[in-house]
Amino acid sequence: MAKYIFVTGGVTSSLGKGIIAASLAKLLQARGLRVTIQKFDPYINVDPGTLNPYEHGECYVTEDGAETDLDLGHYERFLNIYTSQANNVTTGRIYQTVINKEREGAYLGKTVQVVPHITDEIKRRMLALGQKNEYDIVLTELGGTVGDIESLPYIEAVRQLQWDLPEEDLLVVHLTLIPYLKAAKELKTKPTQHSVKMLSENGVFPDVIVCRTEEPLNNDIKRKIAQFCNVKPEAVIEAPDAGTIYEVPLLMQNEKLDEIVLKKLNISGYREPDLEKWKAFLNKLKYPKARLTIGLIGKYVELQDAYKSILEAFIHAGAINECKVQVVPIHSEFLQEDNIAEKLANLDGLLVAPGFGNRGIEGKITAVKYARESGLPFFGICLGMQMSVIEYGRHKLGIQGAHSTEMDPATTDAVINMMEEQKAITAKGGTMRLGAYPCEIKAGTLAHKIYGSTAITERHRHRYEFNNAFLEQYEQGGMVASGRNPETGLVEIVELPGHPFFIGVQYHPELKSTVEAPHPLFVHFVAAARLYNENRSSSAKNPLLQSEMI
Repeated sequence: MAKYIFVTGGVTSSLGKGIIAASLAKLLQARGLRVTIQKFDPYINVDPGTLNPYEHGECYVTEDGAETDLDLGHYERFLNIYTSQANNVTTGRIYQTVINKEREGAYLGKTVQVVPHITDEIKRRMLALGQKNEYDIVLTELGGTVGDIESLPYIEAVRQLQWDLPEEDLLVVHLTLIPYLKAAKELKTKPTQHSVKMLSENGVFPDVIVCRTEEPLNNDIKRKIAQFCNVKPEAVIEAPDAGTIYEVPLLMQNEKLDEIVLKKLNISGYREPDLEKWKAFLNKLKYPKARLTIGLIGKYVELQDAYKSILEAFIHAGAINECKVQVVPIHSEFLQEDNIAEKLANLDGLLVAPGFGNRGIEGKITAVKYARESGLPFFGICLGMQMSVIEYGRHKLGIQGAHSTEMDPATTDAVINMMEEQKAITAKGGTMRLGAYPCEIKAGTLAHKIYGSTAITERHRHRYEFNNAFLEQYEQGGMVASGRNPETGLVEIVELPGHPFFIGVQYHPELKSTVEAPHPLFVHFVAAARLYNENRSSSAKNPLLQSEMI
């Protein structure tokens, strides 16, 4: 049977429960244990698929097509394993299951209540992954903050599990904040004491307390926290601010978090952690040999979590290419023909991001046109790929009305059209083309060079597709459909052979990029941007070379 670790948070949100959970899981995995992580979110949405990115950041899609919390992206990037629908549970899904059972008569006339029916369903899902005999340890991150009304059923479920399971099979890690008051030049432990007190009042007693802090915690402070929070001093873990989230596993290792957890769970026979690949990645990340600037064209750029997986994929690809990738967010609503050259002049590459709706579309099309005509390396993802198709149709093939029916349902030149199977769908939640689908790549293309294969699978999240009625016209006009779905013929990849680097993909490659396996599309895009940067620098230093390039 698996053992269970629960990670709760107190004092404030956004302390990094997901990063702490992923870091602990990484350390345990590095010792040879089979580990997975799941996230329980207290909101009533069934999943985050219908949430605006401004509300909850990006929606992360798993291989099996689940629309999940962005923390699952951290889990996959740290552990280099796939998660699934079972790894993300919301209050909405819990209640939906219980209400459906009640309608079916499963409760035999009983009064359905939060306790025991909701908590029983929560416990069932908390234990489900551990009962498959695939994992030694299941970590569960509980969303929200201790004291929130919506989190109470989850805390109650953990309280019950502390009695249901053997003592050495369950452990609670509580993440809190130790604020530093600059005026008093003091670290304050009172918020942590109150957070643990509130958790204890609900019957859950943490075994380990992880303290986020801007300043180092001395032994006196650790002893004080231990004394008032009823844990051993060695179980008070300092979590200082890090330069990158990828340093956190090593910081936690220095604090012996994994050793404390293994001791409390009574696990023996583990090896020393193997983190050589992780350390090599960090070394390249910290000491780059070059610096690049990539423009990210989107409409949610005010919130970096809206494009979290893309930003992390650039970090992975930058490390492989031994360069620091600075991603500059550029709001597509403010891009026009008369300012595009000025806005994009200092870029080494351009990525047009995914999105939905009409806002900022013309700015994205203008940006694609600039990249195509200037030779700037271009990478379009999902909507970004569709914008490259529209731009090419309008300005290269003479299809003046080229558009998508998503933005202009009345267009007569629908080069991007709603997928046939989507036309009868009216419900929004969980109804897009979701999850992993196969793609066949044409030999000899840029895509083939990037992947080194003619058969791949990638994750999707869309309703609209390239309209194959225009495919022959596009290919005769120079845009190559280098990747297609083998069953439906749906165009998955487009590229321009005469361009230094111009590729658009219908799927979301950023979702499969990890520390140990950076996605090849991002790796090659960053390599092309680095070459563009070097050529531009050389021409700037050599006016004769610059005139020859012109």
